[in-house]
Amino acid sequence: MKVRRKIVEIDGELCDGCGLCVPACAEGAIEIVGGKATLVAEKYCDGLGACLGECPKGALRVVEREAEEFDEEAVEEYLKVQKASHPCPSSTIEIYQVENSRHASSEAARTPSALTHWPVQIRLVPPTAPFLQGAHLLVMADCCPVAYPEVHRDFIQGRAVLVGCPKFDDIGLYVERFKEIFQRADVKSVLVLTMEVPCCNGLPALVRRAMDLAGKKVPLEHVVVSTRGDILRRARLVS
Repeated sequence: MKVRRKIVEIDGELCDGCGLCVPACAEGAIEIVGGKATLVAEKYCDGLGACLGECPKGALRVVEREAEEFDEEAVEEYLKVQKASHPCPSSTIEIYQVENSRHASSEAARTPSALTHWPVQIRLVPPTAPFLQGAHLLVMADCCPVAYPEVHRDFIQGRAVLVGCPKFDDIGLYVERFKEIFQRADVKSVLVLTMEVPCCNGLPALVRRAMDLAGKKVPLEHVVVSTRGDILRRARLVS
């Protein structure tokens, strides 16, 4: 049955399919379909607009129109089905227990993963993620683990990791995301790890810009890695 009520509306022209609104909707009413955010069914949307603040493009808004009534029981059943069908881990927050010992194989000792959480992409990590609270952050250009093989041992261990590419991603989104992280989470320090290539140059600057916008002063260090996997330089940007 349709009634006049408030419901979320998605502007397909503005939406770039980043997916940040998906985990923000507790009812699971939004999915990415064909590269765009899409309302799964009207009855799953409560119209409160909790997803609005996560959209960097302003593609979401709450409107009042004729729509199916919000069905809480249907939402619960839908979420059970979604959970049982193993939703994409890129939008699911996970926290891991890290093994401190090395596991030897018949061929060679293996360096265990030091990663303590998922997701890691800057675009996908919500500022409210529990692993950000009181964290020491590692903000890493996504080419670094390819060039520097011991990144888990030397950089990831003991840090919450955020990975991205300042050349191909939305810098404005990055600044806004880090600003919210600095505002919401009691971040203890930030280590920015980049490659020597020019397209990485803006990553430490945008982190510092976000820190200034948030009115926070957090110790910030920048480490540059060569394309051959050598550490070229370290610099303390904020003490």
